[in-house]
Amino acid sequence: MTGVAIIPARGGSKRIPRKNIKVFCGAPMIAHSIRAALACPSIERVVVSTDDQDIAETARQYGAETPFMRPDALSDDFTGTIPVMAHAAQWLKDHEALPGFVCCIYATAPFLSSEYLERGLAQLQGNSDADFAFSVTDYAFPIQRALKMTETGRVQMFNPEHFSTRSQDLEEAWHDAGQFYWGRAEAWLEQRPLFSPRACPVRLPRHRVQDIDTPDDWVRAEWLFKAMQAECEHGASS
Repeated sequence: MTGVAIIPARGGSKRIPRKNIKVFCGAPMIAHSIRAALACPSIERVVVSTDDQDIAETARQYGAETPFMRPDALSDDFTGTIPVMAHAAQWLKDHEALPGFVCCIYATAPFLSSEYLERGLAQLQGNSDADFAFSVTDYAFPIQRALKMTETGRVQMFNPEHFSTRSQDLEEAWHDAGQFYWGRAEAWLEQRPLFSPRACPVRLPRHRVQDIDTPDDWVRAEWLFKAMQAECEHGASS
């Protein structure tokens, strides 16, 4: 069974201007997400939801579709992913066709792999009581031993009761990898919560996950991306 991928990509990025189409390792950032989606056998089409004509044109150049423009009311700094996805899914249902499974893919996910997209859909299809399946990865350090800065410029543990607890005795913690979210069409349309017992985790290795919210994040991501490319090329030639 196949599904549709929807990539939300508004034009109003503040910390990294024009982030969604800024060139990242030789191609516009959004192109990496589009390519991964198009390489996934279970995705029959890739639709970009944007309010920006330049983003729309770039998306089409790399094989995505832009059958509608996102309304201004869903393009501000405060609108979350779920209402944007609900709007896109409803538009497809009303005007064209909406398959039973819809994948939200972030435009700033250059480490996205079609292999993990396939795994995500398989997990969702294999769990009839699940609404979503999305990418997660584990924290590199026990969150129970995290520190915060006090108003006086000192440090304090969030959970001081774990000061003497061995790391191996603390429960492992995971976080949203910020790459993709497979969902049943009705779950998006009804705007059901993503983080709930009705969601399945798709585990990603830590080296395939990098938030890109600041210029420093961008530089680190490019170095990591180039290192992964070099490793793949070395493996192919050896």
